[in-house]
Parts: sequence; structure tokens; C-alpha cells
Amino acid sequence: MEQNQAYWKYMQGLTPFRLAPYFRTRIWGFNDLSPWFDYKTDGEPIGEVWLTGEMCAAETGPLQGQSLKDITAAHGEALLGKGRAGEEFPLLIKILFPKEKLSVQVHPDDAMAQKYGEPRGKTECWYALDAQAGAEVALGIKPGTTPEQVRAAIEGSTLEGLLNLVPVNKGDMIFVDAGTVHAVEPGAVLLETQQTSDLTYRMYDYGRPRELHLDKSMEAMRLSTGAGKRLPKSVNGHSILIDEKYFRMECWSLQSGAATLSSETASADVVQLVFLADGNLKVEGDGFEAFSLGRCQLAVIPAGAKNWRISTESAADLMRILPKSAD
Repeated sequence: MEQNQAYWKYMQGLTPFRLAPYFRTRIWGFNDLSPWFDYKTDGEPIGEVWLTGEMCAAETGPLQGQSLKDITAAHGEALLGKGRAGEEFPLLIKILFPKEKLSVQVHPDDAMAQKYGEPRGKTECWYALDAQAGAEVALGIKPGTTPEQVRAAIEGSTLEGLLNLVPVNKGDMIFVDAGTVHAVEPGAVLLETQQTSDLTYRMYDYGRPRELHLDKSMEAMRLSTGAGKRLPKSVNGHSILIDEKYFRMECWSLQSGAATLSSETASADVVQLVFLADGNLKVEGDGFEAFSLGRCQLAVIPAGAKNWRISTESAADLMRILPKSAD
């Protein structure tokens, strides 16, 4: 009995906090990320903003200044949920800002990644925060194509002709299963949710002088996958944008002054991630100082957090992202 009480006291000791973004240079990115972020650089362009990378640091609360990696290592169960001590943070969430085409690539599934000594593969999804007219992504290989034709097209610099192009509009949700050949093109700003992995096999790079991983790409590639657009499902005043093996994402479009999520209405036995696509929110509760959440900011709600609530300070588009077991 005393052990159980001590355990729950420990679980309840971690309170919600906001994470600072981490800006990653990419040759295909931008030097100016406005209006999304107040960030400009004269150096290498920024292509990705990591919102839950291990180097992202807490901006609020008693853990302020500590990296997500260190917080996860020190508070595994209180942060991630019972039985998850010693695990990595389960999801890597990014915003992609492609000014140029990204390479054509493919990610391995868990089995192939582990074959080569990596802990896991990479399944992901993209939510279009914005999209210009004509924006599209490459998602999969055209039906009827053989692996031999894919390899020949790579060697002959004609792979683009075999890619299945999918138009992208603001608000689209696109699932990218491991094994799917894919490429992001300019014109859209994408919120990417994925397994915690940066394992990528570059298949084709439009002649740019970067290393290709042809053999592993061909091994990882599956000509038929579950990739594609997902339509939202309306449930109790909000939408389920995607519910797949590794993650679930929900969306609320709210008016100013509306009560939103709380420990009573959104309890979970895992860590919850609250991303604000637009607007302003306040996160408050017992045992921690209230903090705000603005556009493109992310809050972490630990699995053991109690008596917290979120309210809008303006019209807001809020997303809740939950990790799911791979089993």
C-alpha cells in the first residue's frame, strides 16, 4: 500500500511544460521562417523545426532549461507512462519548410531497422498547415512498376516519371507508411509526426552531390503500402485526423474563451502533446505556474500530470498528439 502511494506521488510530481523549438539547417530550406517563426539567418537555410527533438529544452516550470532527452531519462514513467522507464521519447514532431525539392527517399520498417542494429524504423504522417496552389508530394511508385524498373530509372536519372504525385491542400493529412517511396516538394508547410528516428535512405537526389543509399533503399521499398490521405472523423466536437499504429492526432477548432482539454476530459496513460496551429492558449493547473501557448508552439502533458486545464485566449486550432504502442 505504501509503495503504491509513493508511486502515485512520484507520477503526479511532473507538471505540464512548454518546449522550445530547435532549428535544423537543410539545403532545401529557407533563411527566413516568418510568419511562422521570428527566425532569420544569413547562414545555412533552415528546413526543419524540431518541436520534440531530444535537444529541445523546457521553457517553463521547474525543469526549465533541461533538454527533453535529460527529462525523459530522469522522469521516464512520470513523463511517458507506467512501465515506460528507460524508453526514448516516443514521437519526433517537426515542421517542414521546403523551398526546394527534398530527395526521393524511403524509410525502413522496424524489422529492417533492427536487422541493421537500429532500434526502430520510421513511419510518419504529414499535416498541411498551409499549401500554395499546385502544391504536391510524391507518395509511392506508380502501379505496375517493378523493382527492376525503379533501379533502372534511378541509374538513368528518370525516377521522377515513376513517382505517384498527390496534390496537397491546407488541412490535408497524409500517412506515410514505412517502405513508401516519397518526396516533399515546395509549396506546403507540413507538420510531421513520426517515430523517434532519423533513419532515412536517400534513393534519388536530382543530381545533387549527396550520398545515395541505393541498395538499402531497394531493400526497404515496398511497392504497395498503406500510405495516402486520411479523411478526418468528427467525434464529440473535435476531429480525429489520423489513428495509426504509432500515433493518433486529434484537432479542435475553438472560439475565444472556450474551455478545451483538461485532466478530467482528456486523461491518458501516456504523454500527451498539445500543438497550437493558430491562436493563443493558456495552460494552467495545480502545482505549476500557468504558461501561454502561441502559434506553432508545443506543450508536453506528462502521463502523471493531474489537475491541469487548457483554455483559449483567442480563436484557436489545437492539436493533441498521442503516441501508441507498436504492438
